[in-house]
Amino acid sequence: MIKIVDDERLIAKVCDMHYNQNMSQKTISEKLNLSRPTISRIITNGRERGIVKITVDTYGVTDYLELERAVEERWGLRHVIVVEADQDPDVEKDRVGEAAAGYLDRIIKSDSIVGVSVGSTLGRVAPHIRRGPLPGTLFVPMIGGLGHVRMALHSNSLAENLARAYGGRNLLMHAPAQVGSPEIRRELMKDESIRETLKVCESLDIAILGIGCPGSRSAIMATGYYDKEINAHLRSSHVAGDIMMQFFDSSGDYEPFQAYNNVVGIEIKKLRRVPDSICLACGTEKTEAIRGAIRGRYINSLVTDTETARALLSPG
Repeated sequence: MIKIVDDERLIAKVCDMHYNQNMSQKTISEKLNLSRPTISRIITNGRERGIVKITVDTYGVTDYLELERAVEERWGLRHVIVVEADQDPDVEKDRVGEAAAGYLDRIIKSDSIVGVSVGSTLGRVAPHIRRGPLPGTLFVPMIGGLGHVRMALHSNSLAENLARAYGGRNLLMHAPAQVGSPEIRRELMKDESIRETLKVCESLDIAILGIGCPGSRSAIMATGYYDKEINAHLRSSHVAGDIMMQFFDSSGDYEPFQAYNNVVGIEIKKLRRVPDSICLACGTEKTEAIRGAIRGRYINSLVTDTETARALLSPG
């Protein structure tokens, strides 16, 4: 005797009610006088037999979804978003910023504490924010101001712009990003306002990070903190990249470069405790920096371009 869950006429009827007529399993069970577990099994059976075929229209980005999944699996990342690469760096950065804004809109909550680092790509996020207002959100700079770069790219300005976009609040870090000696850094870290800001950074829900790599076009060179000689020495010392001016090698180890770390801000090792640590990076020259950041567990999500994503899948 055929089981009720194997009756193809019933399977077709139930699946039509559920998928075409948008009826809930509860409503179907009441109409057909069958239990909800039975209805659930019938629907599952319909999909297994091919009576129900579900097609997800990915609007032409199927390749990116596969690429994103491949990078996630290869590097053990929570979430990867890939955008189309472009020869114009400004266009590419804006695409990454827009994608990061969409991701932030999805994960941010009304009481989230969000840490903000520095970087030109981070400046592209706030204009694309669509969710809000979230007046309970708090945006915190994780590092002081950067030397000679534009004020709009300082962590204070980035945090303020994001807070404005969400209708939330922001704190300020009244300090330079880098000072001349460990002694000066220790004295600055005694300042009450700096200590309070860094204390809040101990409870971040989300961190939004830029990433740098040694080179003549590196943003870190534009700050004025490092001259060409120091930059060349860092490259010869096998520096892979930096997050908030704190250097690490391809394995993610920052210890060999502590002599350069007179940074007023959160230590990058503390990023390992942040539930959502999101790196915004574009350009294949940053591939090794991204690998090092992942291995160091400073980031767990990535927004990048197609070429960089593919480079991350190559041996290395």
